[in-house]
Amino acid sequence: MTRTTMQPLILIVEDEADLVTLLSYNLEKEGFRTAAAYDGDEALLIANEQRPDLLLLDWMLPHRSGLDVCRQLRRGSKTRDIPIIMLTARGEEGDRVRGLDSGADDYLVKPFSNSELVARIRAVLRRAAPRMAEEILGYGDVEMDLAAHRVRRGGRDVHLGPTEFRLLRHFMQHPGRVFSREQLLDVVWGHDVYVEPRTVDVHIRRLRKALNEGGDAETPDLIRTVRSAGYALDANSQ
Repeated sequence: MTRTTMQPLILIVEDEADLVTLLSYNLEKEGFRTAAAYDGDEALLIANEQRPDLLLLDWMLPHRSGLDVCRQLRRGSKTRDIPIIMLTARGEEGDRVRGLDSGADDYLVKPFSNSELVARIRAVLRRAAPRMAEEILGYGDVEMDLAAHRVRRGGRDVHLGPTEFRLLRHFMQHPGRVFSREQLLDVVWGHDVYVEPRTVDVHIRRLRKALNEGGDAETPDLIRTVRSAGYALDANSQ
């Protein structure tokens, strides 16, 4: 099944409400959509109805353990291919083996950092759907379909010229990283083409205008200018 959405839906299966809130907040900051289930039965119901792109599945759950949920998902025709990352406080090797044997794709021991969790999620999604990972990029409310050469922000079409499209693609492949004008010239224009470094500024302005056009006063400017350094794609640029 090929999903048309460009922002992966992560189902968080965890009975601690505070942890669900924290995970949801951190993942949505990274450009994911989230849903929550607080016990195993609810997780199975939502997984079958919404078919999320990935499950974050706690081992210890009310009514039905995470291991049992994992086994049930692997038996279902609609859910057998959903990637699963098991979350647990049980760090012994035997427990990790049990989790993976039950059908989990990866295993993360609490406590864990948000950066490690996001890296694991992206790695599992790449393994599960390499074609989607190559052709579809997402950051915040920006969706970029490389195959269709189409960009949307907040559901509206964003019209970009070829150079702005290449700039945005490079930024979205490396979110948060600052690139100098010279680095952007090499990547976007190529090593063998002479272009004035200030030309980058012109195209950055065009890209920024296109991304913000049609938005409201609350729409953040995603392109961050770093004085004497360059530019970055950063949702916290304001």
